[in-house]
Amino acid sequence: MVKNIRKLIEQVAKEKDLPERVVEYALKNAIAIAIKKDKRIRDNLDIEFTDEGIKVYIVRRKGKSKERFPLDISTEDVNRIAAYAAKEEFLSELERAERERGFLEYKELEGEIVTGIVRKVHENGDILVDLGKVEAVLPRREQIPGETYHVGDRLKALLIEVKKQHGEPRLILSRTHPLFLKRLLETEIPEVAEKEIEIKAVARIPGERAKVAVYAKDMKMDPVGIVVGLRGSRIQPISEELHGEKIDVVRWTEDEEEFIRRALSPAKPTAIRLIPEEERAEVAVPQDQLSLAIGKRGTNVKLAHRLTGWHIDVMSEEDFERLTELRESESGE
Repeated sequence: MVKNIRKLIEQVAKEKDLPERVVEYALKNAIAIAIKKDKRIRDNLDIEFTDEGIKVYIVRRKGKSKERFPLDISTEDVNRIAAYAAKEEFLSELERAERERGFLEYKELEGEIVTGIVRKVHENGDILVDLGKVEAVLPRREQIPGETYHVGDRLKALLIEVKKQHGEPRLILSRTHPLFLKRLLETEIPEVAEKEIEIKAVARIPGERAKVAVYAKDMKMDPVGIVVGLRGSRIQPISEELHGEKIDVVRWTEDEEEFIRRALSPAKPTAIRLIPEEERAEVAVPQDQLSLAIGKRGTNVKLAHRLTGWHIDVMSEEDFERLTELRESESGE
């Protein structure tokens, strides 16, 4: 019997392209389930394949440890039930083992880009995506506003979470996460993939606008020009992948004042005052650039804040001067 089981494990492992230990684990589970059903046992069972035959043990927990007791069952019964389990229970256990392997494979891909096919669009807007071996969900909250999806569409997204729910693998995708944009840049820009250019920070308002801070150790390199490409040839396909999201690329610097200045592009600040204890910066721009610096619905200043980590108060040059004079008069009292 055991020799036949070993042959079965080898054969199935080869056919299913699974490790033998995974197939053996699935078969042991199938036999344990079948014995529990046949003998109406509620306790957990351990199954062992030995030269003497199949050994069955009842497993009971005692505090933090567990104890095993041989189950009083005849060899004939074990062989009969095992033969039945190999036919009836084994396939479902094997499917579960294959799903488990899929879970472990995709767990390693957490934080990476995956590509799949849209299989279903739920009424609540969530999308079921077929990744090949497993299915994933692109929740509505992780979709770029304005995008529409249909069954059969090919979809690219960031795998942000792989977890188990009721024993089944559950994969969550995102197209709105800042890391999705970073991974796209790493995929599409060779100099980023080869680490000649480093992505220091990414900030997004999905579907509207994003800001990316880039840095090159080689001071002769122009990281902004390389990432953007000639007439935007490199950044444009990435923007199109993100439903037309406008992407500003700025050069990162350790000089925080200068970094804030660059982050507020296309506006051109004329003065910046840092208040480190509050992690706040007061920024002066010409009156005619005030709306440009703030951006539509505050987009530009919000993204500059997320990119730099500084709270940014944008004001006209006149208001900046008045505030400076007020502070000086207060300090002089």
